[in-house]
Amino acid sequence: MATMTLPQTSQMIVTLESGAVVSDIRKALKLIRGIASVRMATIGDDRTITPAMQRNINKARKEYAKGETISCTSPEEMKKYFDSL
Repeated sequence: MATMTLPQTSQMIVTLESGAVVSDIRKALKLIRGIASVRMATIGDDRTITPAMQRNINKARKEYAKGETISCTSPEEMKKYFDSL
């Protein structure tokens, strides 16, 4: 039986304060070379965090603690970062 090796990938989790910019951010991400997919995840109205969501949150926190993430503190800083790619 043949085995398949999957390429190592990275994930970025972006939390938006407002849903107003979701479509713009999604379009911008799709324009960046190297982006494999853009998916949406939302917390329901009851604000329940599923076990799968908690695993992703924990993974993101570990990556952040190791310095494996990019952090932007403003939309302008994020735009500057994307423009530099």
